[in-house]
Amino acid sequence: MMKLKLALPKGSLEEATYQLFRKAGFNIVVGARSYYPTVDDPELEIVLYRPQEMPRYVEDGVVDCGLTGYDWVVENGVDVVEIAELKYSKATSRPVRWVLAVHEDSKFKSVRDLEGKKIATELVAVTKKYLEQKKVKADVEFSWGATEVKPPKLADAIVEATETGSSLCANNLRIIDTVLTSTTRLIANKKSVKDLKKRAKIDRIVLLLQGAIVAQDKVGLKMNVSKANLKKVLGILPALKKPTISNLSSDGWYDVDTIIDEAIVRELIPDLKKAGAEGIIEYPLNKVIY
Repeated sequence: MMKLKLALPKGSLEEATYQLFRKAGFNIVVGARSYYPTVDDPELEIVLYRPQEMPRYVEDGVVDCGLTGYDWVVENGVDVVEIAELKYSKATSRPVRWVLAVHEDSKFKSVRDLEGKKIATELVAVTKKYLEQKKVKADVEFSWGATEVKPPKLADAIVEATETGSSLCANNLRIIDTVLTSTTRLIANKKSVKDLKKRAKIDRIVLLLQGAIVAQDKVGLKMNVSKANLKKVLGILPALKKPTISNLSSDGWYDVDTIIDEAIVRELIPDLKKAGAEGIIEYPLNKVIY
């Protein structure tokens, strides 16, 4: 039997990845200290790697493919095949931004003000390339952690990843530029994608994961509507394409089923009720496949 070796990210993105795979239909179980989860798919063999290291392992063929950030693909400078962009992260569905930040009381206003200064970051190679493009010479120092607390005493500035900016604000930091924007990518070893069975398996996984991502911010909504109120209800009801309308056993009544953005449900349901919809049911979605 063909076995596809898939690496998943260990660390901050780990739980979000398990949730995504569950919605995609894969039940992954991992022990507290284990790096080798089990999955209810005999064609998959899963291992956990730190996202920072994963691109090298994929390039070297230790695994066939893996989920890691675009930032770490660029940082490692690896020769791999990018299969798909998967827009999910640990806190939100927004991309991660690597930003250049300084202490809020600092005199630094732009990257040009950091000429000859010290910048701490985990993303060393990308930061050096960014400075080269800006024609700024600065000392880039690898940070082993707690990067946000280093300005102004241990570093003049930092390049750090942020989704919401809340951690930077909590540490009295001010963003002066964005160095790199990153999302999660599924990358594969060049030899593995030439294997027809492995490539077919990768494509099936991507289809299901992308369907699960689309479904994350959406819900299903169904309701009963009389013929007299149908036009009014449809006039206020958004949909991916068009709602599904089916005849009910009672003459003159219809079942209306649609998919909408979860963010608008609380505003929409009272309007639907007012327009004459009855028996309104909201239900969660696992996957939406276009």
